[in-house]
Amino acid sequence: MPKVLNLSEILSAYVRHQVDVVTRRSQYRLNKAQARLHIVEGLLKAIDILDDVITLIRASDDRAAARAGLCSEPFSFSEEQANHILDMTLGRLTRLGRTELQEEAQKLALTIAELQAILGDPILLRRVISEELSKVKEKFGQPRRSKIILDSGDMSVEDLIDDQEVVVTLTQAGYVKAVDANSFKIQNRGGRGIQGTKLKQEDLVSQLLFTTTHSYLLFFSNKGKVYRIRAHEIPIKERQARGTPIVNLLPLESDETIQAIVDTKDFSSKPYLLFATKFGQIKKTAFAEYDKSRREGFIAITLKDSDELVRVLPTTGSSDIFCVSAKGMAIRFDESDVRPIGRSGSGVRGMKLKNDDYLVSCDIADENMDLLMITDMGFGKRTKLDKFTKQTRGGMGVKGIKLTATRGKVVAAFMAGINHELLMISSGGVTIKMQVRDINAQGRVATGVKVMNLDSEQSVAAAELVEHLNQ
Repeated sequence: MPKVLNLSEILSAYVRHQVDVVTRRSQYRLNKAQARLHIVEGLLKAIDILDDVITLIRASDDRAAARAGLCSEPFSFSEEQANHILDMTLGRLTRLGRTELQEEAQKLALTIAELQAILGDPILLRRVISEELSKVKEKFGQPRRSKIILDSGDMSVEDLIDDQEVVVTLTQAGYVKAVDANSFKIQNRGGRGIQGTKLKQEDLVSQLLFTTTHSYLLFFSNKGKVYRIRAHEIPIKERQARGTPIVNLLPLESDETIQAIVDTKDFSSKPYLLFATKFGQIKKTAFAEYDKSRREGFIAITLKDSDELVRVLPTTGSSDIFCVSAKGMAIRFDESDVRPIGRSGSGVRGMKLKNDDYLVSCDIADENMDLLMITDMGFGKRTKLDKFTKQTRGGMGVKGIKLTATRGKVVAAFMAGINHELLMISSGGVTIKMQVRDINAQGRVATGVKVMNLDSEQSVAAAELVEHLNQ
């Protein structure tokens, strides 16, 4: 049965194996040397009476008769000796030299004595093992490549945790979890996918990212604060589990919610963070400004009055930015219009809003996608990005969707591809999931199409694009 051994037990087992190997080998060599010495002794004896031996062999009718004569008086050879003599040709038999045979007999006697001593003395046997291992070391040994030194530093928790890939999800109700990335595998196009999270009826996944357990994650709240923790501090759950309340991991205030999660692995490829607030403020700050270990959180952006953080985006510094308001206005401007400022700054105006309007979305332009807008009355539409002319930061933008009393106001806007899925939840807790390709692509000032039928006095409470995590 398999057994786990420590180093001492492994060495003891190896020594026992070597004792067994050397014992068997020595016994084999001893038997072989004794058998050869017996033959040599027979040949030396035959030399003294060689003429009589030859006469007997010639006078015998066959091999059996000759062997019987050699084994009987006056010759008295053993059967092994007799067979060896009979196997030799007459020429070889007559050319036997006494000196060579005597020297061979002496060497065999010494070998036999040494082997018998090894087999009879455990200490000598172990000495043989030691000498042989020393020769192996001399032949194959190399200088140690690694150094064993005293570690003067402290061991961190990360040293005891594998840096495995995980999927981190956060729901709108504030449940967070990490799932082993191996829980998901690729499916063929058109697959149904798998259940990723068991949610409450009125809840849906609002944040999702792939990362590793050693990575730092930045959690940005609606109050403009940022919290930093390692991914391994988020409990790893089963794929279907709901997760852990985020308030159990971060010291959030009662009315504080997480608006964005950013993986710090984006430092190299996207060196900036772009912030967008409810009142249309935009701020760009170097990503490295937030590389601080303060678990209690610190100010990520200074918010004025009752303003709130809406979105945080890692950026390259040279992208096009889209901002969309609740009244359906949209503005597209170059990110280079926003000058990088310090962490505590409040930013600059990104979009000018009317008194009763506010920002609902901010995203990075992707020419391979459309701008998808969803209203609280269940209408939506896709619009090609080339319908939106690039403007200067700080303007009111242009109409992105034509709203009426029956269309309501915009509650969500995304960069969406036709292969995405859209998940919507009503204020009554009804959930619907549909293909983005099923939502018509329309012009910039179109009113959109019905995407969700609502009961009276209900509205679309939230909408999110569904990330595909297939098994």
